[in-house]
Amino acid sequence: MEIRCVGGHITGMATQAEPSARPARAAFPRPLAISNWLLLVAALVFVMVAVGGITRLTESGLSMVRWEPISGTIPPLTDAAWEAEFDAYRATPEYQKINRGMSMAEFKDIYFWEYAHRLLGRFIGLAFALPLLWFALKRAIPPRYGWRLTVLLVLGGMQGAIGWWMVASGLVDRPEVSHIRLAVHLLLAFFIFGLLIWTALDLRNPGSRPAKLPVSGAWAFSLLGLQIMFGAYVAGLDAGYTFNSWPKMGDEWFPAGVAMLDPFIANFVDNPLVVQFVHRWLAWGVAAAASALAVLAWSRRAFGPAIAVVVAVTIQILLGIATLLSGVELWIAVAHQVMAAVLLATFVVAAHVLGRPPVLGAEA
Repeated sequence: MEIRCVGGHITGMATQAEPSARPARAAFPRPLAISNWLLLVAALVFVMVAVGGITRLTESGLSMVRWEPISGTIPPLTDAAWEAEFDAYRATPEYQKINRGMSMAEFKDIYFWEYAHRLLGRFIGLAFALPLLWFALKRAIPPRYGWRLTVLLVLGGMQGAIGWWMVASGLVDRPEVSHIRLAVHLLLAFFIFGLLIWTALDLRNPGSRPAKLPVSGAWAFSLLGLQIMFGAYVAGLDAGYTFNSWPKMGDEWFPAGVAMLDPFIANFVDNPLVVQFVHRWLAWGVAAAASALAVLAWSRRAFGPAIAVVVAVTIQILLGIATLLSGVELWIAVAHQVMAAVLLATFVVAAHVLGRPPVLGAEA
């Protein structure tokens, strides 16, 4: 501070050594910490996929007839509360047409899985939103990643709403949820899972430079997404029970005399036999895409991702066959759905290797 006397008055004037305003707090990006957090959230989504598969296969999804994002966190704690929940379920088409006469103990069994599914969804929401807020306040998010993390937050919120939209389809006049809405719900879960892993891998790149999706990866993700959609159709239409033989459907490759729907395209959405047929053989298209990814990753000397892709797609096909031959045994079918998430993760890692920008100075 420089002191001057002007007209008998002492005044002060700031010098260059003293700033006139407090500087803005510097940003300290923490890409590795954010990457680890995203991988943890991806692990939670993986568990969510498993619980969702159990919920679907045990036909537990319609046991909770209201969507209460806040108050629904607390389960029934008294006999009266349980009776109220059971009374609400008794009014649904599923109880009246399929489960009439169900005991309270049986109701509690299916209620458990739907409650666990919803509670885990709320926990994942908090596990993402709260750390995101903390990283934002600490100015720790690297440039170009704020919008992507915001998109993930929005998609997570949408997933909860879509889950209720799916459940609501089975509470009016039909005893099951719409298989189309089930497919939307499952596809969004897998998209969020894959985007979490891809973003986490980007943040591990030197300089947090994002990878570009290679053409081979785009084809692989498209075929896998289509296969997951048909898998959801198979689950929603109970198409897995139509033929429990492999490789043929009964004594034929495609059963003769199947009543086809009009228009023809509707068979690929609503006809259980056609849906199972497509799901069986589209698996080999996914296997071809996986093989292409593995070969390209191997050529980049990414031996681990290349081997993981081949192992994952092989196990997934074997689990699919086992699911059919077992008559859709619960734990085999759940393993089949969970393995789909593992397969997607291997696709993401291999495609990320192929799309990763070159490291500066690597040529030297």
